[in-house]
Amino acid sequence: MNHASPHTASHVHEHEHDAGDHSEILDLDAEVLAEHIASITAWLPVGAGLRHIVDLGCGTGAGTLALLERFPEAELTAVDSSAAHLHRLQEKAAGAAGRLRLVRADLDATSWPDLGAPELVWASASMHHMSDPDRTLRQVHDLLAPGGLFAVVELAGFPRFLPADAPEEAPGLEERCHAALDHHHAEQVPHRGADWGTKLTEAGFTVEGERTITVDIGPPHTDAVGRYALSSLRRLRGSAAPALTADDLTALDRLLDTDSPHSVLRRTDLGLRTERTVWAARRT
Repeated sequence: MNHASPHTASHVHEHEHDAGDHSEILDLDAEVLAEHIASITAWLPVGAGLRHIVDLGCGTGAGTLALLERFPEAELTAVDSSAAHLHRLQEKAAGAAGRLRLVRADLDATSWPDLGAPELVWASASMHHMSDPDRTLRQVHDLLAPGGLFAVVELAGFPRFLPADAPEEAPGLEERCHAALDHHHAEQVPHRGADWGTKLTEAGFTVEGERTITVDIGPPHTDAVGRYALSSLRRLRGSAAPALTADDLTALDRLLDTDSPHSVLRRTDLGLRTERTVWAARRT
């Protein structure tokens, strides 16, 4: 629950950015959405005796940590292209070090490092950034142990934080930012919003379930939601800015100015609205 590269969970907010350390926003995502991530792992149609899990595009470990807690007997291999993300995950998972293996790898490569034969593969907010997702799906199918499960978690776009009539001087600003971002992604991330159920079937999987998690938190918002909104809107600005008017940019910058009385951190109407969909697909 990254855009440093097309195979890491820092795609979690649909950003188009250069390679960088998105650890802060990934950690906030994990903190704010922990309950929802846990509900997804609890829903997965797998047995309690799971022994080996692979997390593809693990980021700083929101899914990794939830899976380690959900399956206390399992060992987990966490894969990401970012050394910074893997280092952060190592720090966070110190108590489970004996059960966790970290692998730095480019998942767009035609051949992957040896990841064993896991009974569960988890890929959250990463599949649509693969250069050839159909090839990746086939690779996962071949990787899984017979009867193993592939859990694909995808987002319905960038989260929303403001009411439709906010801010006062530029009502609807957030939606205009989203429209600019959607246009940007139509060119840069063509697989976003793909029909993953059909793609999984075409790759040889049997889709056993699909579930959409709706997140609606606040107002009033928690401190973590405030920091999450600030970090997310900062990144949104980076992609949307070229398509915004000068007035919209001024209004957005006021929201992002933590010293301003108009800062997003000081708004009492702030909330969090987003959706995530998970597909559970079996290698039969």
